[in-house]
Amino acid sequence: MPIKSLDEIRAHVGKEVGISSWITIDQARIDAFADATEDRQFIHVDPHAAGQSPFGGTIAHGFLSLSLFTRMALEAMLVPEGAKMAINYGLDRVRFLAPVRSGRRIRGRFTLDSVEEKAAGQILMRHSVTVDIEGEDKPAVSAVWLTLIVV
Repeated sequence: MPIKSLDEIRAHVGKEVGISSWITIDQARIDAFADATEDRQFIHVDPHAAGQSPFGGTIAHGFLSLSLFTRMALEAMLVPEGAKMAINYGLDRVRFLAPVRSGRRIRGRFTLDSVEEKAAGQILMRHSVTVDIEGEDKPAVSAVWLTLIVV
């Protein structure tokens, strides 16, 4: 998102500030995540066995969708001018609401909940993030994400 002054960003508290572009969650991405995390449960990596499950095929790890918050934020979050870095400060109320089937696309919706000065040069931004699944009514993930901005 375009760089904004801190006062401009504060004026957006309580509003949706951005929506990321769509990200394809294909089997290659799911398999790479399984390899990185060593979570190779059949519902993620075995199309035949997963096809016999209630999901009807492989699904992404919930943590894969969650890990893409940083990629989504590059397009959706407002960043104060003079920011030197953004640090993942944590998550609250993470919920995995619907499975992301292999081949589907997801995107993040960011609502700015609060902006708080933690210390000199440190701004804590709190966003409610919802991960949409293209063509589905129910979101994949809902969470509150805390990001510490160093200016």
